[in-house]
Amino acid sequence: MGSRLFLKIYLTIIASIVTLGIAGAVSVALLGKQPEERGFHSARGALIAAALPEDGDVRSLQEVLDRLGAASGAELEVLAADGSRLAHYMPARPIAHVFEPVEVSLSRDRTLIMRLEPPFGPRRRHPLILLAVVSGLTALVAWPVARNLTRRLERLRQSVETWGAGDLGTRAQVSGTDEVAVVARSFNEAAARVEAMIASGKAFLANASHELRSPLARLRMGVELYQNDPNPARREEIERNLDELDMLVGEILLSSRLNHAEVTETVERVELLALAAEEAAREGLEAAGEAVDVMGNPRLLHRMVRNLIQNARRHGRPPVEITVAMRGTHAELVVRDHGPGIPAGEADRVFEPFYRPGGHGEAAGGWGLGLALVRQIAEWHGGSARCEAPAEGGARFVVTLPPAGR
Repeated sequence: MGSRLFLKIYLTIIASIVTLGIAGAVSVALLGKQPEERGFHSARGALIAAALPEDGDVRSLQEVLDRLGAASGAELEVLAADGSRLAHYMPARPIAHVFEPVEVSLSRDRTLIMRLEPPFGPRRRHPLILLAVVSGLTALVAWPVARNLTRRLERLRQSVETWGAGDLGTRAQVSGTDEVAVVARSFNEAAARVEAMIASGKAFLANASHELRSPLARLRMGVELYQNDPNPARREEIERNLDELDMLVGEILLSSRLNHAEVTETVERVELLALAAEEAAREGLEAAGEAVDVMGNPRLLHRMVRNLIQNARRHGRPPVEITVAMRGTHAELVVRDHGPGIPAGEADRVFEPFYRPGGHGEAAGGWGLGLALVRQIAEWHGGSARCEAPAEGGARFVVTLPPAGR
């Protein structure tokens, strides 16, 4: 494929040169004997013929011919009707390149023949020779240019095919700043994004499978125990595991939708403090601050606030403080707890799906998808989510959202 492309480009250049050469040759053939140039010589011959004596003898004819020849620099010859030479003038400097002889009929059956050099200098060598030289030089110069271009395209094609075959770590070589380099750079950026997306999907699937295994195992064991000895406590355990399983599946589905599809729910004006107060009341808490309106999806915003509060109650310690306020140009929702806080250097990792702090075993529990959904929902609304570590301890989760237009 690369060789064919190279030949196409190279032969196109050669064909363009050949076409230019043919056009030049045709132009030379058509315009080589210009009518203006021939007319100039004919008029010059007629002028010399008019200056010759009509009835003079050969001697006087020679004298006039000498004067006219010296003045014009042409070779002049007067022939009789039978072709014999009556008078002749030859310049002191021989004429190297003779233009077409001009014949002018004189009286008494005499003929003047004039030979002189072209008025614009001697004729050059045939222009096709020059065109052939130029074409050859151009072909030599075009060879490495076309070869370099097609070689880079061939390398890019090979990289794309290797990447498409499954080697997602493949990257195209970027050299230069032209369009080929721009395409190679764009491919590398797209390949990196796709690789990161697939790696994230694999990790998500592996973690989701692991997290689903625990409630399923507990649920299976609880059902078997309940069958042998049904009692209210075991029934409650089964229901709790079912709720946990249902919540986890719902979070997985919502996370997948936010990652790979558009959320189609209606966006409307939402009063953030009222929404936060409603979710806080579900957990026996209160929300404070100022009323701020944001444009968003109420269902997703409720889920975001609920996850923040449940995270603070599960992994932190009371009191849990919930505040809403305007900070500069953005609305800010803050959920603060007074627990052990987040390990140093892991404040951003808590938003990763199924994050588990260092040193925590499976029995200690992980963060699941709660905080990951918080960041996804915030970003879907054009905002952001971050975790801060106050000096006095605990954890402070801050979500910023653009306010509704006033």
